[in-house]
Amino acid sequence: MNSQTLNFKFATFQPQGYVSAANAGEFLQELTHAVKNQTNSALLVDMASVEFMDSAGLMALIKGFHLAQDLERRFSICSVPPSVRMIFELTQLDKVFEIFDSKESFASTMV
Repeated sequence: MNSQTLNFKFATFQPQGYVSAANAGEFLQELTHAVKNQTNSALLVDMASVEFMDSAGLMALIKGFHLAQDLERRFSICSVPPSVRMIFELTQLDKVFEIFDSKESFASTMV
């Protein structure tokens, strides 16, 4: 019997600081680039360094999510700080996005 181990890889996108109307265009551009140019089947947005996100930042994230869906790529989020997680919960987007506690917990789903 021949056994084969699959090694799934994923790309990570790590925004930092404030993601708001002031820089949402730049954030969307960088996120779009990450989604389009990845060679892996999944993109993980690591939010550990995001201090604040407003509705403009959230809309950019949603657009990146839709682009990933159109390209048939997995789009997930991890390490969301409590202040930002509250926005996902209030908008009920925590039911739309795959949100993981850590990069490791996401990686364990890739096996």
